[in-house]
Amino acid sequence: MANTLDRPPAHRRSDFAEVAIATVAGLALAVTILYFFAVPVAGKLAANRDFLSYWATGLQLVHHRNPYDRDAIWAIEHAAGLDPRTVLIMRNPPWALPLAYPLGFLPLRFAGILWTLLLLACLLVSIRIVRELHGSPHGRIHWLAFAFTPAIICLTMGQTSLLALVGLVLFLRFHPRRPFAAGAALWLCALKPHLFLPFGAALVAWIVVSRSYRLLAGAASSVALTSAAAFLIDPTAWTDYARLMRSPSVENQFIPCLAGALRHWLRPHATWLQYLPAALACLWALVYFWHRRAHWDWLTSSSLLILVSLLATPYSWLYDQCLAIPALLHGAYATRSRKLLAILALLILAADIEICFVKITSPLFLWTTPVWLAWYLLARATAAKQPAPAPAPTPIASP
Repeated sequence: MANTLDRPPAHRRSDFAEVAIATVAGLALAVTILYFFAVPVAGKLAANRDFLSYWATGLQLVHHRNPYDRDAIWAIEHAAGLDPRTVLIMRNPPWALPLAYPLGFLPLRFAGILWTLLLLACLLVSIRIVRELHGSPHGRIHWLAFAFTPAIICLTMGQTSLLALVGLVLFLRFHPRRPFAAGAALWLCALKPHLFLPFGAALVAWIVVSRSYRLLAGAASSVALTSAAAFLIDPTAWTDYARLMRSPSVENQFIPCLAGALRHWLRPHATWLQYLPAALACLWALVYFWHRRAHWDWLTSSSLLILVSLLATPYSWLYDQCLAIPALLHGAYATRSRKLLAILALLILAADIEICFVKITSPLFLWTTPVWLAWYLLARATAAKQPAPAPAPTPIASP
């Protein structure tokens, strides 16, 4: 039997990529499993997660109180075990209130378990659909999505970014044949609309050019219905939400993203500066779409839009980058460089290790979004530069 040294170099690189992917995914899976075992055991674990803000909001709504009342939310969270120096406020638009409302009827621990299972289902469904959209290729490439640092943080903190992820993936799946359902799925993306600004600009342009008004109707209907439900639950929700977003504690908070860093390093009190990168990115997205409008494909073209949206968003946290999963899997499936796959695995491992020692509020995580974008561009470049296969030799007839 031939030993490993007899294998061709490409085979050895393939083995290294597979080992790197399996190692990173295995470590991430172990951490996640340990966490899920700890949730039912540690009674106060749910009180140390962002999920607590959704539960406290639901509790306020059940008792017909202001869900954006900072003092009331602080009292609920402090009683549940949160550090009294901290207060977590739900900043999703009011059409997200029907999502938090049922949580107010449940005990904190039970609600936390159900919420975590919901987010886990969103992650599993998203990865499965993305893989199917690319033809269910063989191999373990999709394991990288399970190990992706932002996705793990979403699960452990109970963040709604995974709901936005499944909304994006459902849109990619449904838009060719079920445009109304695809538009309705965008409501999940609207839970965090600031993460989709360039993507949304290109989407609006595409709807106008392709006259996909059924998709627009699906999106408008879902937002209108949930907004009406939010009004029935709390008639003053929009007024209270606007007051919260204009408060100094929100406007002056440093959020570790490139736009936030740009503002705080240049002119901390110039709020408009935080939205400048998003505005420029929206203009780029319109130009990007216009040059490709004749052969636009959302499955492939959305990847760069999402990565640029995450790069230029006015504010975001590390866990919001779970939206990059479809783009990174697209690049991983497209590239033929096993070395690039191994590099992606090592980058994810580096982020997984960093999160064990550095808080997500640290600017030390500013490297992640540019790196995901740079890696994707390299992956696409290697896919485009692959030489065409050599033609088969023409058989020579025997004399």
